[in-house]
Amino acid sequence: MKGNCVVAQSGGPTAVINSSACGVIQEALNSPDITGVYAAHNGILGILSEALFDLGKEDPADIEGLKTTPSAALGSCRYKVKTEEDYAKILSVFKKFGVRYFFYIGGNDSMDTADKVNRLARREGYEFRAMGVPKTIDNDLAFTDHCPGYGSVIKYLATMVMEAGRDTEALYTADTVNVIEAMGRNAGWIAAGTALAKRSEEDAPHIILLPEVPFDPEAFKDRVNHYLKTIKRCVIVVSEGTKNPDGTYISEQKGQFATDAFGHVQLGGAANYIKALVESEVKVKARFAIPSTIQRAGAHFASLTDSQEAYETGRQAVRLAVAGESGKMVTLVRESDEPYRWTTGLADLSQVANGEKYFPKEWIGPDGYSVTEAFLRYARPLIRGEVPVPVEGGLPRYIRFQKHFVKSA
Repeated sequence: MKGNCVVAQSGGPTAVINSSACGVIQEALNSPDITGVYAAHNGILGILSEALFDLGKEDPADIEGLKTTPSAALGSCRYKVKTEEDYAKILSVFKKFGVRYFFYIGGNDSMDTADKVNRLARREGYEFRAMGVPKTIDNDLAFTDHCPGYGSVIKYLATMVMEAGRDTEALYTADTVNVIEAMGRNAGWIAAGTALAKRSEEDAPHIILLPEVPFDPEAFKDRVNHYLKTIKRCVIVVSEGTKNPDGTYISEQKGQFATDAFGHVQLGGAANYIKALVESEVKVKARFAIPSTIQRAGAHFASLTDSQEAYETGRQAVRLAVAGESGKMVTLVRESDEPYRWTTGLADLSQVANGEKYFPKEWIGPDGYSVTEAFLRYARPLIRGEVPVPVEGGLPRYIRFQKHFVKSA
């Protein structure tokens, strides 16, 4: 099937989402079945507004530079496609621009959108293939061993925890407790990943708070006191989605949280709450840090493994679509931990859209504040290697596309 393709990015950016885009773009440009390669500016919003730019007119060096550029170079969005009119508009735009292939890089909601567009095209008899490319730092997509973006975020955050731990160790008489907030929504994968920083009992993190473990203030206070007594300091990593036994967020106050377009609670404030709790109940000075979006944009110390896997998921999406696949998401399949071997697989978009993968309870330490060796075996390969980032004037050099917008097919 010959026709144009559209590649789009959605949701929160990562350090390697552009590597996935690079894989899609380079493979599509080399495919005799794909006649034009377009990018949707700002995800699905770019399709709805017909803001498509021609990637064939971009400098090949800039396309290659996607591999070392953070965030979402095509532009992203958090727009929820809510109505049948929206879906009809998306398909009409694809028809207008001669688009037969759609590659959507994103999480659950993006897979749901791609699935529904694919089903609509089928109902209308429009020959069309939609493929999902996984992306989320939260690592909560089902049907894949892990998600592109996860390895880099835990590499970055674990390094930050190591450095914060040394800072706390040097100044423990002034700042006894340090609290660091990890992203991850309702799954503790990112917070758990900071355990990679711990090579000895003295090393941070000393306490990890996960959404999968209901927060117990008394037990927590005892644990903090244990470390203050034994090593005279305590570095705590708290997941933003950590909850009370009744299911409310530990930082929740009436009316505090807004929601995004998908109805997801916009989290934040867990570290501030833990800091205040430590100061009021343990009676020691504490400080907190919220890396927020910085942790997901750390391309200067991205995982080479993560970048390579992200690239391959994009490349395989194109190859499989041209071969006839549609309505699928490319997955990562682990073959072994040591040596680390992986390949790609496929999952139905409809299944991925409705699934969510939480941190496994069997990987939580018996104390509830640590992780097991089994998780560390899972996570270690994902952070290996560094991506060589070009430097200019002592700082990283990142690309930006010229964006030559197209009118119609």
